[in-house]
Amino acid sequence: MILHKGEILFRQGDGCDALYHIKSGLFKVTRLHENGNIVLFNILYPGEMVPHHSLISPKETHGTATALMSSEVERIPAPEWYRQLREEPGKAMEVALLLQEKVRFMQTRLDHLTVGAPAERLELLIGWLRDYSHGVPLTELLTQEEIGQLIGVRRETVNRLLRG
Repeated sequence: MILHKGEILFRQGDGCDALYHIKSGLFKVTRLHENGNIVLFNILYPGEMVPHHSLISPKETHGTATALMSSEVERIPAPEWYRQLREEPGKAMEVALLLQEKVRFMQTRLDHLTVGAPAERLELLIGWLRDYSHGVPLTELLTQEEIGQLIGVRRETVNRLLRG
């Protein structure tokens, strides 16, 4: 299936009736908290199978995934995925490798957050996204608020960094 910029792949709280293999494109995952704050907490990229927390057993979705650009996704019905997991010995290793890749990605993102200066964090984010954005500028993918959430600074700091 093809989703265009702004279209929703899944919504926070949806049941786990399918898993999705991202073939191309990017998605932001946001979470609405009880106090009304919406926080960007993840970027999904090609090769990922999501939702991550449902790769082994079903659970409602933790956030809302929105396409940042035209993206191709393969929808895999959850019963078929879990049947394969039970019946095909190699499927468990596939899931383990997917989870390992996500842990490594998260380690990289944490490393980026621990770099001293906000300007360095912004450059690392821009560099990482460049591999997946096909030349689309960061500011066309994410708001300054979202960029700030990803690099651990306020929107005003992002604004200053982008101008400078």
